[in-house]
Amino acid sequence: MPRYEFRCRSCGDTFEVSRPMARSADPAECPAGHGDTVRLLSTVAVGGQSSAPAGPQGGGGGGGGCCGGGCCG
Repeated sequence: MPRYEFRCRSCGDTFEVSRPMARSADPAECPAGHGDTVRLLSTVAVGGQSSAPAGPQGGGGGGGGCCGGGCCG
């Protein structure tokens, strides 16, 4: 279930709420009981390696991609 980060405008506390995406815009109450909160935009970092190469392999022809694979006339 996605987690959404909120900040309380009254006390400045930042907290997370787990809820379905369909309820992402619903208001959230601060753990201290304040109702004046705002949802924060947060970035998600996903680690790992890609199975595709990041760039051209060795220049020249024969590698795939338009300019390296010979499809550019």
